Amino acid sequence: MISRASLCRSAQLNFRWQCLLQPSRFRGLATPASGSFSYETGDVGGVKFASRDLAGPTTTLAVVAKAGTRYQILPGFADGLEQFAFKATHKRSSLRITRESELLGAELSSYHSRENLVIGAKFMREDLPYFVELLGEVISKTKYTRHELQEEVLPIIKLNQKALLGRTLDLAINSAHGVAFHRGLGTPLHPSSSTPMTKYLNEDYLEAYSKAAYAKPNFAVVANGVEHSELSKWVGEFFTDSPDAAPSDVPAIDLMPSNYYGGEERIAHDAGNSMILAFPGSSSFTGQSYKPEISVLASLLGGQSSIKWSPGFSLLSKATEAYPGAHIKTTHAAYSDAGLLCISITGSSNQVRDASKDVVKALKKVAAGEVSKEEIKKAIATAKFQALESGQNIAAGLELTGAGLVQEGKAHQIDEVGKGIDGVTEDQVKKAAKALLDGKATVSSVGDLYVLPFAGEIGLNV
Repeated sequence: MISRASLCRSAQLNFRWQCLLQPSRFRGLATPASGSFSYETGDVGGVKFASRDLAGPTTTLAVVAKAGTRYQILPGFADGLEQFAFKATHKRSSLRITRESELLGAELSSYHSRENLVIGAKFMREDLPYFVELLGEVISKTKYTRHELQEEVLPIIKLNQKALLGRTLDLAINSAHGVAFHRGLGTPLHPSSSTPMTKYLNEDYLEAYSKAAYAKPNFAVVANGVEHSELSKWVGEFFTDSPDAAPSDVPAIDLMPSNYYGGEERIAHDAGNSMILAFPGSSSFTGQSYKPEISVLASLLGGQSSIKWSPGFSLLSKATEAYPGAHIKTTHAAYSDAGLLCISITGSSNQVRDASKDVVKALKKVAAGEVSKEEIKKAIATAKFQALESGQNIAAGLELTGAGLVQEGKAHQIDEVGKGIDGVTEDQVKKAAKALLDGKATVSSVGDLYVLPFAGEIGLNV
Protein backbone atom coordinates (compact mmCIF):
# COMPACT_ATOMS: atom_id res chain seq x y z
CA MET A 1 0.00 0.00 0.00
CA ILE A 2 1.35 3.45 -0.99
CA SER A 3 1.75 5.83 1.94
CA ARG A 4 0.09 9.28 2.09
CA ALA A 5 3.55 10.98 2.15
CA SER A 6 4.58 9.24 -1.09
CA LEU A 7 1.38 10.36 -2.81
CA CYS A 8 1.95 13.97 -1.71
CA ARG A 9 5.52 13.96 -2.98
CA SER A 10 4.43 12.46 -6.29
CA ALA A 11 1.71 15.10 -6.73
CA GLN A 12 4.15 17.90 -5.98
CA LEU A 13 6.66 16.59 -8.56
CA ASN A 14 3.94 16.30 -11.22
CA PHE A 15 2.78 19.84 -10.57
CA ARG A 16 6.34 21.20 -10.88
CA TRP A 17 6.86 19.40 -14.22
CA GLN A 18 3.58 20.82 -15.52
CA CYS A 19 4.77 24.34 -14.59
CA LEU A 20 8.04 23.82 -16.45
CA LEU A 21 6.50 22.27 -19.56
CA GLN A 22 3.52 24.66 -19.81
CA PRO A 23 4.67 28.02 -18.45
CA SER A 24 2.13 30.01 -20.42
CA ARG A 25 -0.71 28.62 -18.27
CA PHE A 26 0.71 30.39 -15.22
CA ARG A 27 2.28 33.47 -16.85
CA GLY A 28 -0.56 35.76 -15.83
CA LEU A 29 0.23 35.33 -12.14
CA ALA A 30 3.74 36.80 -12.52
CA THR A 31 3.13 39.64 -14.96
CA PRO A 32 4.72 42.81 -13.59
CA ALA A 33 2.79 46.01 -13.17
CA SER A 34 3.32 48.54 -15.95
CA GLY A 35 1.79 51.77 -14.71
CA SER A 36 2.61 55.17 -16.15
CA PHE A 37 4.88 57.63 -14.37
CA SER A 38 3.58 60.68 -16.24
CA TYR A 39 2.89 63.97 -14.47
CA GLU A 40 -0.28 65.98 -14.79
CA THR A 41 0.47 69.69 -15.13
CA GLY A 42 -1.41 72.92 -14.51
CA ASP A 43 -1.19 76.64 -13.83
CA VAL A 44 -3.00 78.59 -11.14
CA GLY A 45 -2.53 82.33 -10.66
CA GLY A 46 0.67 82.25 -12.72
CA VAL A 47 2.24 79.44 -10.65
CA LYS A 48 3.11 76.29 -12.63
CA PHE A 49 2.57 72.98 -10.86
CA ALA A 50 2.65 69.26 -11.59
CA SER A 51 1.49 66.18 -9.70
CA ARG A 52 1.64 62.41 -9.88
CA ASP A 53 -0.86 60.56 -7.70
CA LEU A 54 1.19 57.54 -6.67
CA ALA A 55 -0.62 55.21 -4.29
CA GLY A 56 0.55 55.36 -0.70
CA PRO A 57 0.09 57.17 2.61
CA THR A 58 2.88 59.74 2.12
CA THR A 59 3.43 62.77 -0.11
CA THR A 60 6.60 64.44 -1.37
CA LEU A 61 6.32 68.12 -2.24
CA ALA A 62 8.93 70.49 -3.64
CA VAL A 63 9.42 73.97 -5.00
CA VAL A 64 11.92 73.85 -7.89
CA ALA A 65 13.33 77.31 -8.64
CA LYS A 66 15.62 78.36 -11.49
CA ALA A 67 18.18 79.56 -8.96
CA GLY A 68 21.14 77.16 -9.12
CA THR A 69 24.72 78.33 -9.48
CA ARG A 70 24.26 78.90 -13.21
CA TYR A 71 21.82 81.74 -12.56
CA GLN A 72 23.18 83.33 -9.38
CA ILE A 73 24.03 86.98 -9.93
CA LEU A 74 26.89 86.97 -7.38
CA PRO A 75 29.08 84.21 -5.86
CA GLY A 76 27.52 82.20 -3.03
CA PHE A 77 23.90 83.25 -3.61
CA ALA A 78 22.68 79.73 -4.46
CA ASP A 79 24.31 78.40 -1.28
CA GLY A 80 22.84 81.31 0.70
CA LEU A 81 19.25 80.67 -0.44
CA GLU A 82 19.66 76.94 0.21
CA GLN A 83 20.86 77.51 3.78
CA PHE A 84 18.17 80.11 4.57
CA ALA A 85 15.36 77.70 3.68
CA PHE A 86 13.22 76.94 6.76
CA LYS A 87 14.84 79.68 8.82
CA ALA A 88 12.60 82.31 10.45
CA THR A 89 9.82 83.84 8.35
CA HIS A 90 7.64 86.88 9.03
CA LYS A 91 4.98 84.48 10.35
CA ARG A 92 6.93 81.76 12.23
CA SER A 93 10.26 81.37 13.94
CA SER A 94 12.65 78.67 12.79
CA LEU A 95 12.02 76.89 16.11
CA ARG A 96 8.27 76.83 15.45
CA ILE A 97 8.81 75.46 11.94
CA THR A 98 11.03 72.73 13.38
CA ARG A 99 8.66 71.78 16.19
CA GLU A 100 5.53 71.73 14.01
CA SER A 101 7.26 69.60 11.37
CA GLU A 102 8.50 67.18 14.03
CA LEU A 103 5.00 66.85 15.49
CA LEU A 104 3.74 65.89 12.03
CA GLY A 105 6.60 63.43 11.52
CA ALA A 106 7.84 65.23 8.40
CA GLU A 107 11.23 65.62 6.72
CA LEU A 108 12.38 69.01 5.40
CA SER A 109 15.21 69.47 2.91
CA SER A 110 16.89 71.95 0.60
CA TYR A 111 19.68 71.61 -1.93
CA HIS A 112 20.87 73.19 -5.15
CA SER A 113 22.30 71.90 -8.41
CA ARG A 114 23.91 73.82 -11.26
CA GLU A 115 20.52 74.97 -12.54
CA ASN A 116 17.99 74.48 -9.76
CA LEU A 117 17.29 75.22 -6.13
CA VAL A 118 14.98 72.59 -4.61
CA ILE A 119 13.11 73.15 -1.34
CA GLY A 120 11.09 70.14 -0.30
CA ALA A 121 9.15 68.24 2.33
CA LYS A 122 8.00 64.65 2.90
CA PHE A 123 4.93 64.11 5.06
CA MET A 124 1.71 62.18 5.61
CA ARG A 125 -0.78 62.63 2.80
CA GLU A 126 -3.43 64.32 4.98
CA ASP A 127 -0.98 67.10 5.97
CA LEU A 128 -0.76 68.55 2.46
CA PRO A 129 -2.40 71.95 3.29
CA TYR A 130 0.10 72.70 6.06
CA PHE A 131 3.18 71.99 3.96
CA VAL A 132 1.95 73.79 0.85
CA GLU A 133 1.43 76.80 3.10
CA LEU A 134 4.89 76.34 4.65
CA LEU A 135 6.72 76.17 1.30
CA GLY A 136 4.80 79.17 0.01
CA GLU A 137 5.83 81.02 3.14
CA VAL A 138 9.50 79.99 2.85
CA ILE A 139 9.89 81.42 -0.66
CA SER A 140 7.95 84.64 -0.06
CA LYS A 141 8.26 85.54 3.64
CA THR A 142 11.72 84.38 4.81
CA LYS A 143 13.51 86.93 7.03
CA TYR A 144 17.09 87.36 5.83
CA THR A 145 18.65 88.49 9.09
CA ARG A 146 22.28 89.39 9.72
CA HIS A 147 22.67 87.22 12.82
CA GLU A 148 21.42 84.08 11.06
CA LEU A 149 23.67 84.78 8.09
CA GLN A 150 26.74 85.26 10.28
CA GLU A 151 26.04 82.55 12.88
CA GLU A 152 24.33 79.78 10.92
CA VAL A 153 24.59 80.22 7.14
CA LEU A 154 28.16 81.35 6.53
CA PRO A 155 29.76 78.79 8.90
CA ILE A 156 28.06 75.94 6.98
CA ILE A 157 29.16 77.37 3.63
CA LYS A 158 32.75 77.63 4.91
CA LEU A 159 32.66 74.02 6.14
CA ASN A 160 31.50 72.92 2.68
CA GLN A 161 34.41 74.87 1.17
CA LYS A 162 36.92 73.06 3.38
CA ALA A 163 35.38 69.68 2.57
CA LEU A 164 35.63 70.42 -1.15
CA LEU A 165 39.38 71.03 -0.85
CA GLY A 166 40.04 67.37 -0.07
CA ARG A 167 37.85 65.84 -2.81
CA THR A 168 39.92 65.71 -5.97
CA LEU A 169 37.09 64.25 -8.08
CA ASP A 170 34.71 67.10 -7.18
CA LEU A 171 37.47 69.60 -7.93
CA ALA A 172 38.00 67.95 -11.33
CA ILE A 173 34.26 67.99 -12.12
CA ASN A 174 34.02 71.70 -11.24
CA SER A 175 37.12 72.34 -13.34
CA ALA A 176 35.70 70.43 -16.31
CA HIS A 177 32.47 72.43 -16.23
CA GLY A 178 34.41 75.70 -16.03
CA VAL A 179 36.62 74.77 -18.98
CA ALA A 180 33.69 73.45 -21.02
CA PHE A 181 31.17 76.25 -20.45
CA HIS A 182 33.11 79.16 -18.89
CA ARG A 183 30.33 81.16 -17.20
CA GLY A 184 26.82 79.92 -16.40
CA LEU A 185 27.06 76.13 -16.22
CA GLY A 186 30.78 76.59 -15.66
CA THR A 187 30.22 78.22 -12.27
CA PRO A 188 31.40 75.84 -9.50
CA LEU A 189 28.63 73.98 -7.70
CA HIS A 190 30.06 75.29 -4.42
CA PRO A 191 32.43 78.27 -4.12
CA SER A 192 36.05 77.37 -3.49
CA SER A 193 37.84 78.64 -0.38
CA SER A 194 39.60 81.28 -2.48
CA THR A 195 36.36 82.76 -3.87
CA PRO A 196 35.89 86.37 -2.67
CA MET A 197 32.39 85.54 -1.49
CA THR A 198 32.05 87.55 1.71
CA LYS A 199 32.25 90.88 -0.08
CA TYR A 200 29.13 89.92 -2.09
CA LEU A 201 27.07 87.79 0.27
CA ASN A 202 25.13 89.91 2.74
CA GLU A 203 21.56 89.78 4.00
CA ASP A 204 20.31 92.76 1.95
CA TYR A 205 21.69 91.52 -1.37
CA LEU A 206 20.41 88.01 -0.68
CA GLU A 207 16.90 89.22 0.14
CA ALA A 208 16.80 91.29 -3.04
CA TYR A 209 17.97 88.31 -5.10
CA SER A 210 15.35 86.04 -3.52
CA LYS A 211 12.60 88.23 -4.99
CA ALA A 212 13.95 87.48 -8.47
CA ALA A 213 14.69 83.81 -7.78
CA TYR A 214 11.20 83.20 -6.35
CA ALA A 215 9.20 85.22 -8.87
CA LYS A 216 6.30 83.20 -10.28
CA PRO A 217 7.81 82.63 -13.76
CA ASN A 218 10.95 81.30 -12.11
CA PHE A 219 9.67 78.33 -10.08
CA ALA A 220 7.28 75.40 -10.17
CA VAL A 221 5.57 73.32 -7.49
CA VAL A 222 5.80 69.55 -7.96
CA ALA A 223 4.27 66.77 -5.84
CA ASN A 224 4.18 62.98 -5.72
CA GLY A 225 1.35 61.18 -3.93
CA VAL A 226 -1.37 63.83 -4.19
CA GLU A 227 -4.56 64.37 -6.19
CA HIS A 228 -4.12 66.98 -8.88
CA SER A 229 -7.24 68.93 -7.87
CA GLU A 230 -6.09 69.06 -4.23
CA LEU A 231 -2.67 70.43 -5.17
CA SER A 232 -4.25 73.01 -7.46
CA LYS A 233 -6.55 74.18 -4.66
CA TRP A 234 -3.82 74.72 -2.07
CA VAL A 235 -1.24 76.18 -4.46
CA GLY A 236 -3.83 78.74 -5.55
CA GLU A 237 -4.42 79.66 -1.91
CA PHE A 238 -0.90 79.77 -0.47
CA PHE A 239 1.35 80.97 -3.31
CA THR A 240 -0.37 84.29 -3.92
CA ASP A 241 2.34 86.36 -2.21
CA SER A 242 5.09 85.46 -4.67
CA PRO A 243 5.85 88.38 -7.03
CA ASP A 244 4.56 88.14 -10.60
CA ALA A 245 7.94 89.29 -11.91
CA ALA A 246 11.39 90.16 -10.61
CA PRO A 247 11.66 93.70 -9.16
CA SER A 248 13.09 96.26 -11.59
CA ASP A 249 15.85 97.27 -9.15
CA VAL A 250 17.26 93.71 -8.97
CA PRO A 251 19.76 92.60 -11.64
CA ALA A 252 18.09 90.25 -14.10
CA ILE A 253 18.92 86.57 -13.87
CA ASP A 254 21.25 85.67 -16.73
CA LEU A 255 19.35 83.68 -19.36
CA MET A 256 22.14 83.54 -21.95
CA PRO A 257 22.28 80.16 -23.75
CA SER A 258 25.13 77.81 -22.92
CA ASN A 259 28.09 77.56 -25.28
CA TYR A 260 30.60 74.71 -25.30
CA TYR A 261 34.27 75.73 -25.57
CA GLY A 262 36.47 72.82 -24.44
CA GLY A 263 40.09 72.99 -23.34
CA GLU A 264 42.37 71.75 -20.59
CA GLU A 265 43.10 72.63 -16.96
CA ARG A 266 45.62 71.06 -14.57
CA ILE A 267 45.53 71.49 -10.78
CA ALA A 268 48.30 70.22 -8.50
CA HIS A 269 47.01 68.33 -5.44
CA ASP A 270 48.58 65.87 -2.99
CA ALA A 271 45.38 64.23 -1.66
CA GLY A 272 44.72 62.00 -4.67
CA ASN A 273 44.50 61.86 -8.46
CA SER A 274 41.48 62.44 -10.68
CA MET A 275 41.03 63.03 -14.39
CA ILE A 276 37.89 64.04 -16.22
CA LEU A 277 37.68 63.46 -19.98
CA ALA A 278 34.56 65.33 -21.07
CA PHE A 279 32.72 66.02 -24.33
CA PRO A 280 29.61 67.99 -25.35
CA GLY A 281 26.51 65.98 -24.50
CA SER A 282 22.74 66.22 -24.77
CA SER A 283 20.27 68.53 -23.10
CA SER A 284 17.60 67.09 -20.82
CA PHE A 285 14.49 65.57 -22.40
CA THR A 286 12.58 68.86 -22.20
CA GLY A 287 15.42 70.82 -23.87
CA GLN A 288 15.79 71.73 -27.52
CA SER A 289 18.98 69.70 -28.10
CA TYR A 290 17.96 66.34 -26.65
CA LYS A 291 19.95 63.42 -28.12
CA PRO A 292 19.06 60.00 -26.67
CA GLU A 293 22.05 58.40 -28.39
CA ILE A 294 24.36 60.19 -25.93
CA SER A 295 22.82 58.23 -23.04
CA VAL A 296 23.33 55.00 -24.98
CA LEU A 297 26.96 55.93 -25.70
CA ALA A 298 27.50 56.62 -21.98
CA SER A 299 26.13 53.16 -21.14
CA LEU A 300 28.24 51.53 -23.85
CA LEU A 301 31.42 53.14 -22.49
CA GLY A 302 30.39 52.48 -18.87
CA GLY A 303 33.28 51.49 -16.65
CA GLN A 304 31.32 49.98 -13.76
CA SER A 305 29.43 46.69 -13.77
CA SER A 306 25.80 46.44 -12.68
CA ILE A 307 26.18 42.66 -12.18
CA LYS A 308 27.89 41.39 -9.05
CA TRP A 309 31.11 39.38 -9.58
CA SER A 310 31.22 40.33 -13.25
CA PRO A 311 33.34 43.01 -14.97
CA GLY A 312 30.29 43.87 -17.10
CA PHE A 313 29.83 44.32 -20.83
CA SER A 314 30.92 47.96 -21.08
CA LEU A 315 33.92 48.82 -23.21
CA LEU A 316 35.81 50.64 -20.47
CA SER A 317 35.39 47.85 -17.93
CA LYS A 318 37.01 45.47 -20.43
CA ALA A 319 39.65 47.90 -21.70
CA THR A 320 40.89 48.82 -18.22
CA GLU A 321 40.87 45.41 -16.51
CA ALA A 322 44.66 45.69 -16.29
CA TYR A 323 44.34 48.69 -13.94
CA PRO A 324 42.65 47.43 -10.75
CA GLY A 325 43.83 50.52 -8.88
CA ALA A 326 41.89 52.86 -11.18
CA HIS A 327 38.20 53.60 -10.71
CA ILE A 328 36.51 54.50 -14.02
CA LYS A 329 32.96 55.70 -14.57
CA THR A 330 31.03 57.33 -17.43
CA THR A 331 28.24 59.77 -16.56
CA HIS A 332 26.14 62.20 -18.54
CA ALA A 333 25.11 65.50 -16.97
CA ALA A 334 22.07 66.82 -18.84
CA TYR A 335 20.98 70.46 -18.47
CA SER A 336 18.21 72.55 -19.98
CA ASP A 337 20.13 73.54 -23.11
CA ALA A 338 23.39 71.55 -23.00
CA GLY A 339 25.04 68.48 -21.56
CA LEU A 340 28.44 67.11 -20.62
CA LEU A 341 29.49 63.51 -21.16
CA CYS A 342 32.13 62.83 -18.50
CA ILE A 343 34.52 59.91 -18.08
CA SER A 344 36.07 60.08 -14.62
CA ILE A 345 39.27 58.23 -13.71
CA THR A 346 40.55 58.16 -10.12
CA GLY A 347 43.33 56.22 -8.41
CA SER A 348 47.12 56.17 -8.30
CA SER A 349 48.79 58.57 -10.70
CA ASN A 350 50.46 55.84 -12.78
CA GLN A 351 47.25 53.85 -13.18
CA VAL A 352 45.21 56.95 -14.01
CA ARG A 353 47.78 57.87 -16.65
CA ASP A 354 47.78 54.43 -18.29
CA ALA A 355 44.03 53.91 -18.03
CA SER A 356 43.30 57.28 -19.67
CA LYS A 357 45.08 56.13 -22.84
CA ASP A 358 42.93 53.00 -23.06
CA VAL A 359 39.79 55.06 -22.44
CA VAL A 360 40.51 57.13 -25.56
CA LYS A 361 41.26 53.96 -27.54
CA ALA A 362 37.86 52.53 -26.54
CA LEU A 363 36.09 55.70 -27.69
CA LYS A 364 37.92 55.56 -31.02
CA LYS A 365 36.84 51.94 -31.34
CA VAL A 366 33.18 53.01 -31.13
CA ALA A 367 33.69 55.79 -33.67
CA ALA A 368 35.30 53.31 -36.08
CA GLY A 369 32.31 50.98 -35.80
CA GLU A 370 34.31 48.21 -34.11
CA VAL A 371 31.56 47.25 -31.69
CA SER A 372 29.07 44.44 -32.10
CA LYS A 373 25.31 44.78 -32.44
CA GLU A 374 24.93 42.81 -29.22
CA GLU A 375 27.00 45.37 -27.29
CA ILE A 376 24.86 48.21 -28.70
CA LYS A 377 21.72 46.30 -27.76
CA LYS A 378 22.95 45.84 -24.19
CA ALA A 379 23.82 49.54 -23.97
CA ILE A 380 20.34 50.56 -25.15
CA ALA A 381 18.73 48.28 -22.57
CA THR A 382 20.97 49.65 -19.80
CA ALA A 383 20.34 53.27 -20.79
CA LYS A 384 16.59 52.70 -20.85
CA PHE A 385 16.62 50.99 -17.47
CA GLN A 386 18.66 53.80 -15.92
CA ALA A 387 16.30 56.42 -17.36
CA LEU A 388 13.18 54.64 -16.13
CA GLU A 389 14.73 53.98 -12.73
CA SER A 390 15.58 57.67 -12.45
CA GLY A 391 11.97 58.50 -13.29
CA GLN A 392 10.79 56.23 -10.49
CA ASN A 393 13.16 57.97 -8.08
CA ILE A 394 10.95 60.59 -6.49
CA ALA A 395 13.67 63.15 -5.72
CA ALA A 396 15.15 63.04 -9.23
CA GLY A 397 11.72 63.12 -10.83
CA LEU A 398 10.67 66.19 -8.85
CA GLU A 399 13.68 68.24 -9.93
CA LEU A 400 13.54 67.15 -13.58
CA THR A 401 9.81 67.86 -13.80
CA GLY A 402 10.02 71.23 -12.07
CA ALA A 403 12.98 72.30 -14.21
CA GLY A 404 11.14 71.24 -17.37
CA LEU A 405 8.08 73.28 -16.41
CA VAL A 406 10.13 76.38 -15.63
CA GLN A 407 12.50 76.16 -18.62
CA GLU A 408 10.29 74.82 -21.40
CA GLY A 409 6.77 74.74 -19.99
CA LYS A 410 6.50 70.94 -20.09
CA ALA A 411 7.07 68.17 -17.57
CA HIS A 412 9.75 65.49 -17.76
CA GLN A 413 7.66 62.52 -18.97
CA ILE A 414 9.70 59.40 -18.29
CA ASP A 415 7.59 57.16 -20.55
CA GLU A 416 8.53 59.28 -23.57
CA VAL A 417 12.22 59.23 -22.57
CA GLY A 418 12.14 55.42 -22.63
CA LYS A 419 10.59 55.41 -26.10
CA GLY A 420 13.26 57.80 -27.37
CA ILE A 421 16.07 55.55 -26.14
CA ASP A 422 14.38 52.51 -27.70
CA GLY A 423 14.56 54.26 -31.08
CA VAL A 424 18.34 54.77 -31.03
CA THR A 425 20.18 52.97 -33.82
CA GLU A 426 23.69 51.54 -34.03
CA ASP A 427 24.61 54.14 -36.66
CA GLN A 428 23.54 57.02 -34.39
CA VAL A 429 25.82 55.81 -31.60
CA LYS A 430 28.81 55.52 -33.93
CA LYS A 431 28.21 58.98 -35.41
CA ALA A 432 27.91 60.47 -31.92
CA ALA A 433 31.26 58.98 -30.88
CA LYS A 434 32.95 60.22 -34.07
CA ALA A 435 31.55 63.74 -33.57
CA LEU A 436 32.96 63.85 -30.04
CA LEU A 437 36.44 62.86 -31.20
CA ASP A 438 36.40 65.26 -34.14
CA GLY A 439 35.52 68.20 -31.87
CA LYS A 440 37.29 69.73 -28.89
CA ALA A 441 37.47 67.70 -25.71
CA THR A 442 37.56 68.99 -22.14
CA VAL A 443 40.30 67.53 -19.95
CA SER A 444 40.72 68.36 -16.25
CA SER A 445 43.47 66.77 -14.18
CA VAL A 446 43.83 67.11 -10.41
CA GLY A 447 46.69 65.45 -8.54
CA ASP A 448 50.31 64.60 -9.30
CA LEU A 449 50.87 66.66 -12.46
CA TYR A 450 54.37 65.24 -12.88
CA VAL A 451 52.74 61.90 -13.83
CA LEU A 452 49.22 62.76 -15.07
CA PRO A 453 49.22 63.17 -18.86
CA PHE A 454 48.26 66.14 -21.01
CA ALA A 455 45.31 65.79 -23.39
CA GLY A 456 47.56 65.62 -26.44
CA GLU A 457 49.54 62.75 -24.95
CA ILE A 458 46.47 60.50 -24.84
CA GLY A 459 45.17 61.47 -28.29
CA LEU A 460 42.55 64.13 -27.59
CA ASN A 461 42.09 67.49 -29.27
CA VAL A 462 41.63 70.47 -26.98
